[in-house]
Amino acid sequence: MSDVVAEFGAWLTDFLPDDYYTRYREYRWDLGLRRDYQRACFEAGWLQPTWPREHGGRSLGLRDAMEIRLEAATRSAPKLPNIAGPNVAAPAIRQFGTPEQIERLLVPLLRGDEWWALGMSEPEAGSDFAGLRTRAERDGDVFRVNGHKIWTTQAHLSQWCTLYARTDPQAPKHRGISCLILDLQSPGVRIEPIRMASISDETFCEVFLDDVEVPVANLLGPYNGGWDVALASLHHERQMIWIMNWVEIQRGLQSTRERACLYGDTPDGDVQTRTLAPELVELGSLLADAEALRATGYRALHNELENRPSPEADILKLLGSVTLQRVWELSAAAAGPSSSIDPDLLFERQDALAATIYGGTSEIQRNIIAERLLGLPKG
Repeated sequence: MSDVVAEFGAWLTDFLPDDYYTRYREYRWDLGLRRDYQRACFEAGWLQPTWPREHGGRSLGLRDAMEIRLEAATRSAPKLPNIAGPNVAAPAIRQFGTPEQIERLLVPLLRGDEWWALGMSEPEAGSDFAGLRTRAERDGDVFRVNGHKIWTTQAHLSQWCTLYARTDPQAPKHRGISCLILDLQSPGVRIEPIRMASISDETFCEVFLDDVEVPVANLLGPYNGGWDVALASLHHERQMIWIMNWVEIQRGLQSTRERACLYGDTPDGDVQTRTLAPELVELGSLLADAEALRATGYRALHNELENRPSPEADILKLLGSVTLQRVWELSAAAAGPSSSIDPDLLFERQDALAATIYGGTSEIQRNIIAERLLGLPKG
């Protein structure tokens, strides 16, 4: 363990309540604690470790930053209350924003004072981001925006949204998109939360846009250059996702081991052991996949450090999300009939279902891998 990771670990120990792990089921949903954690991370420089201190960092290298994120995830540090803000919107603002946008928006976002949503998916587009239909037409000093977004996480609680809209319908579909910074309190914006099937504080929403005025000064990045803004944003998001998935997989594997032992501890334990044989094979496969995921993450980091193309990014997202679902299904199988009345296990299984959707669906990831990495023709 490096000195900087040890320093972060000591800081985290000091921050967490003494009974944090014994009462983790309660603290997991403690919004006040999570808000305090984000603010404290920003002030101590742990929120974005590679950035300068004024932007919540310590100007560290990529390797130290990844080790810090792994340490935080491994120790079940409080989850940021508005993940899309620091991990997706903030990198886009810092990379593409004007000095005025950075000055006004970045610090309140990083401190958690203002929440952000991502206006990307649409009912007819889904994961086909380039197929979006929301239109933004220039009218003097404003864009007039009309359209409909869906699966917009926490839009009902957010102040701002990075909204992607078509600004040139005649251009190739990847090149006619712009990113706008939308104030979600603007006239003409209507937000409808979507009823969730499981317990979650990351509620999906629909966002309806009816002749909404967005100042031209709120253009983020180049005009008709929203595709590049989106790709840069998703790159940061997927770095976060694989680490989160890997740690959740480790937790699921531990749960599976414990439940398998309990399930087999019966008077006819030999019969139970034979019944669990296929599950034990699957457990071994998942242990190997978990290590493959971590090794691939380090390989992607090495490529980034060497300024080389990194095809591992798409493999990481696909492998991590599919493996996470398999882990919790195996844990349910190991638990046997009791899995149907275990609320914690039910939540984990339902929560894992989203893993193959957020950050790019598995279907889209497979298409990208097939076309860009394997050179297969489009279907």
